[in-house]
Amino acid sequence: MRRRTRLGHALMPGFAMTVLLLAAGCASPPHQAAADGRAREAAQVSDGSSAASHADGRTLAVAAAPAAAATTAAGSAGAGRPAHRTTLTVTSYDSKTRRAVISTAEHGRSVGQGKAGSPAVSPSPAAPSPSASASASASASAQQAAVGDVIASAPAPGAPDGLLAKVTKVLGETEAGTEVQTEPATLDALLGDDTAKGTVPVDPAAFEVDKLLPDVKVSWSRTGDVHVGPEGAHVPLGSLRLDVSTEVPAAGGAPASAAASVSGFVQVAPQVDFAYGGAGTGTAPGSAYLGVSGDWNSGWAVKGRAGATATPLRIPFAKLHADPVLQVGAVPVVVNLDLTCYLQVSGDGRITVDVEQNLKGGFKAGGIFGTAQGWTPVSSSTMTSTPVRSSVTTSGSVRTTLGAEASVGLYGSVGVTADLAPYLRGEATGTVTATSATPGADAQGAWNLYGGVDLSGTLRLQLSVFGTPVLERGIPLGTLHREWKLAGGTL
Repeated sequence: MRRRTRLGHALMPGFAMTVLLLAAGCASPPHQAAADGRAREAAQVSDGSSAASHADGRTLAVAAAPAAAATTAAGSAGAGRPAHRTTLTVTSYDSKTRRAVISTAEHGRSVGQGKAGSPAVSPSPAAPSPSASASASASASAQQAAVGDVIASAPAPGAPDGLLAKVTKVLGETEAGTEVQTEPATLDALLGDDTAKGTVPVDPAAFEVDKLLPDVKVSWSRTGDVHVGPEGAHVPLGSLRLDVSTEVPAAGGAPASAAASVSGFVQVAPQVDFAYGGAGTGTAPGSAYLGVSGDWNSGWAVKGRAGATATPLRIPFAKLHADPVLQVGAVPVVVNLDLTCYLQVSGDGRITVDVEQNLKGGFKAGGIFGTAQGWTPVSSSTMTSTPVRSSVTTSGSVRTTLGAEASVGLYGSVGVTADLAPYLRGEATGTVTATSATPGADAQGAWNLYGGVDLSGTLRLQLSVFGTPVLERGIPLGTLHREWKLAGGTL
């Protein structure tokens, strides 16, 4: 059974994934030093301490786009036409032909049907003349949508992920406005020598949630005493929580008392981290950063004897999507976030467990660009875990994961993909009936429980939307693996 839920109509303040990219553990492995260095470098870019200083550039604020942001406009930064706001809107866009219809606020509908952030078009000194039959208002629209102008729009009809495009030809007038031919553009064409930096929290009400299992509950809260979710559920301000419970195939021949089930929750308060370091020495910007950070809290329990399978049993239980709009100076920058939450169970079908684990901490992940090193990945986190209860009976092994597959990008182009997999692993040898409260009781063997996190992913070539060189191939985030002991006992 699938159920799609729209949690809110206001666009989220910006995001940076996890969704949800994180690595966790109690101790850092030797290779983590390099990753921590990249994280520090990313922090420097995001706080502006390593961004290039340009005498002719401005420092732009980065914030959540207001619910009724004015349309913005910009021509080529190289031609000296900085981004500025206009009353133009994108009435429609055809992704196959890359044709857009642009109109003034009084001539057409507002962008995104009330969503935050509006398009971007700027006047050109050499605007082509509209057709002789064009009306006065249409002529004004054509003069503001000239060849060479750059359009930056929040989600609009035909462009649900936002639009960043350059006008290559003015085709003429329609009843809805001026039709133009476009081609893909990059952010450096709008931001030029300016610098920008900021971290914006995501509004949990802006997520669209597609429930893939019947027993999935969604909760969130925000300022103004606004709350959604099961009665009595406590969710911190700015957090989104998903609770799930499901049965999993039990081992063949297992008694009824060994029926297997998994239940748990994911709670996250994500933020988008965005930085642009102004024009560099070449055609690319001096620096850039796109990432996700925030607070993570999860807990899950597995009970019974899961069946043995050749491959781990993966159970997606919810898909989430949001298009937070960042207002970078006058420019609406659309961040696209997709997240699939899943449960995964693997084992040999022999061990019977009743275990539970909670994890919490912070995370940061994304991609950083510098003219010397190009694009490099960033991932770091501080996570701790607590075994709430643990009981292992008989020998065998089992592993359960409460994870998330995430992708983050700009204007519909995926820039970062990641698979975050916090897990709980149990193993026992011999004939064991033991608990964390009385380790070794009635045992003739040994048992151990471990918590851990795996993180893998890729930086994609679409991060070139900043104006950086196109990647010839994806850059792996690097597989991060951390594991720590939760409980155990031996004779």
